[in-house]
Amino acid sequence: MSVAAWADATARRADAPPIAFYAPMKSPNHPTPSGDRRMARLYWRALETAGFAPILVSELRAWRARPERCDLEALRSEGLQEAENLIARYDATAPAQRPRLWFTYHLYYKAPDYLGPRVAALHDMPYVAAEPSRAPKRLKDEWAEHAEDAEAAIDLADLLICMTDRDRPALEAHQTKGQEIVALAPFLDLGPRPESRPATTPVRLLTVAMMRSGDKTASYQTLAASLAEVSDLAWRLEIVGDGPERSAIEGMFAPFGDRVRFLGRVDDPQTLQTAYAAADLFVWPGVGEAYGMAYLEAQAAGAPVLAEDRPGVRDVAHVGRLAPANAPAAFGGALRDLIADPEALSALRARARFEVESRHSLDTAAETLRQALGPLIADTK
Repeated sequence: MSVAAWADATARRADAPPIAFYAPMKSPNHPTPSGDRRMARLYWRALETAGFAPILVSELRAWRARPERCDLEALRSEGLQEAENLIARYDATAPAQRPRLWFTYHLYYKAPDYLGPRVAALHDMPYVAAEPSRAPKRLKDEWAEHAEDAEAAIDLADLLICMTDRDRPALEAHQTKGQEIVALAPFLDLGPRPESRPATTPVRLLTVAMMRSGDKTASYQTLAASLAEVSDLAWRLEIVGDGPERSAIEGMFAPFGDRVRFLGRVDDPQTLQTAYAAADLFVWPGVGEAYGMAYLEAQAAGAPVLAEDRPGVRDVAHVGRLAPANAPAAFGGALRDLIADPEALSALRARARFEVESRHSLDTAAETLRQALGPLIADTK
């Protein structure tokens, strides 16, 4: 399998235990940027920092947008064949050269894991699922068969790495015998500390989000409605993002003229870091977000955040304001309070980086992974 440029295989320590790495929702090599791809890459780096050697064993994408029966049968068949190919490969590999553990990132009803449980069982590897999510209600709707497949994989995991308070109750309620659950907050490579500076006038707002239908569009609608509530104040908004709904979303913000600027898709990390650092406030309601990496990236660059008070989002949006969910007027009122008080914004900016450093650093995640995975690997010697 190919290894992306960001994962330098030559940098691995010779004695680092190899780990099979798989992301059924979106491979870390996927060409489209997203929070899920970002988190997969960060897990890779955290594993390396923890002293392990991740190996991307498959790029099979099990994620599906719609629950179509014929497609599910094809996916199951493809997954079974991929698993058999890996089993045959490891059968022909000396035991010392095989992965010592299987690590699946982001396993849930829309992205079951058809590879890990089977390969791990036949080659006596511990099976670990990071950011697994159980959805009992999906067992009773059109997603039932997909959800059953995901639940079956989660049942077989030796270790579940839970990233939000929203996911933990269901994981604990259905925890299988001998299965461990470890908490690990969403994390990122923090980068350089931002320079101290006062808020600007007009206040610089920033949004970073994909432009697709569903939850993303709903968040953009709330944001546009909230800006109408503060049209009398001094602000500018930059929006980083692109996608199939861009034209419709641009139309939502057309009434604000040149106060809103669309920057399109930004792939270069330094360019994105510069945008975060220049912002006085990151604004994004967060409808349907599992948690939202952009909130962490903004705070790491010194930008406080305004979001809706939603499960998952509240796990990462520490500095700024959480407005009531599904209430655009309340979101607009919170935005007014923040824009109207630049001194308060400056004080929040000074706190934002500290909060992320203390809770969400890559080094902290690496240490958690070292302590959680080390004993599992030791038991396979």
